[in-house]
This record gives sequence, C-alpha cells and structure tokens, in this order.
Amino acid sequence: MKRAITIITDNFSDWETALINSSARGYYGFDVSFAAPGGKPVISSSGLMVTPHLAVEAIQLERLELLIVCGGTIWQTPQAPNITGLVAAARAQGAVVAGICDGTRVLAQAGVLNRVRHTSNSAANLALPGYAGASLYQDVPHAVGDQGVVTAPGTAPVSFMAEILAALGIGGADLDAYLVQHAATAIPSCSRHSFNNAWRRRG
Repeated sequence: MKRAITIITDNFSDWETALINSSARGYYGFDVSFAAPGGKPVISSSGLMVTPHLAVEAIQLERLELLIVCGGTIWQTPQAPNITGLVAAARAQGAVVAGICDGTRVLAQAGVLNRVRHTSNSAANLALPGYAGASLYQDVPHAVGDQGVVTAPGTAPVSFMAEILAALGIGGADLDAYLVQHAATAIPSCSRHSFNNAWRRRG
C-alpha cells in the first residue's frame, strides 16, 4: 500500500488536492493522511473544518511515497509553517514531492525546484530565498512533472493528479478515461499522451 501525506493549513484551497487524494485512496488503495501544524483542526477556504490525522511535526518519512503541499493563503504570510527541511528530506529519500498553487513556494524555498522543470501561479511567485531554478520555469496552465517533482498552478487540479500518478508509475485505460471526464476536454483517444498534449495546446 502506497503511503501519501498532504499538508494542509488554515484557509487551504480544498479543491486543489481533492482529486488526487480521492482517486489515490478510492481507486488505488493508498494510505492517505492529512497533516496540519500542531495537528490542530484547520478551516479551508470554503469553510470546511478538517481534523488532520497527524501533526506536521510528527511526520515520519519512512515508507512515504508521496508528500503533497496544498496551496493556501498562509504560504505568503509570516504565519506559514517552516516545512522546507521536511520537503527537502522527503525528496532526498526518493518520495514524490508535489506542490500546487502557493504550495509550490514551499518547494522553491526547499531547493527542490532548482534542477527540475516546474511551474506555479507565476514565475514571480517563486522569487524566494533558496530558489535558483528560474531558467527551468514553465509558463503553462497545466501541471509539470519532472524527476519525481510535480508542480501546478491552482487552476490545474486535474493535470496535477495526472502528473502525480504518472510519477508514481500508475496509469491505464480507466485512469485515462477518468482524466478526460474531469478535464471536460474533447480528446479523440483516451490515452495519457493525448491528454497531456491537449493540455499543452490550451497554453
């Protein structure tokens, strides 16, 4: 069973990781957990109150295949928890590390975007201490996956899910059809290749 943890904070953008966590748990049998600072309940941008499974500080990286940083307004404030060490360590041990929307800022600060292709809400959003990957920034409206690191703007939860599952070596006809359904994109062939090309043409 693959183990995945999503880091959430107060005012986290709940739509951004809903598809990947739901499909990972429901379709692929992942052990999906949510972690928040101090293990305290948090309220999402839509007002959903979530009691996390564990505290960010208690995350154990052993046997962790996927670490996701969900976006939210806190990542642009002094109240943002410092999890750069955790993210860097997860990547160093081989876990897929993913960030969406302002969650990409954490990956940038942790230095994991310095040698891989990546994206965010904008290039300016990643101009932070620890970030030296500007030459590899991709100005695209969909998720980008490279060498086990997945990033996406906040408007791309579908391709974010697709790139994460691809990074974990998961695919197949059922997944392809699911992706097409959620992307609401007319694609002649339900192949992941066609799906990704369709996203790139939108840019």
